[in-house]
Amino acid sequence: MSTTTLWIAVLAACALGFAAKYAGYLVPESLVDGRRRSRIIGLLPVALLAGLLVTQTVGGDHGIVLDARLAAVALAVVLLWLRANFVLVVFAAAALAAGLRALGWG
Repeated sequence: MSTTTLWIAVLAACALGFAAKYAGYLVPESLVDGRRRSRIIGLLPVALLAGLLVTQTVGGDHGIVLDARLAAVALAVVLLWLRANFVLVVFAAAALAAGLRALGWG
């Protein structure tokens, strides 16, 4: 892929992202009003981020890959469940993943 094609793709993605956000402001309030709809709309970002997390953690080129990333995410979940500081969680998960990869797992 050439550099020009890559920049065109990046700029097109930026324009589409902006258009999608702008379209959200144009949606009538009656479409998002209501207790059930508000709850579903509020949970959509959580579901999308969870899907992204799973895809990036265990997704490989040809299937599911179990490596140091999965152990790091598991440690992060446990530390967050124990209400650890977020910076500590990030550094601990990164250190675990680096350590496991240094030992040859990953």
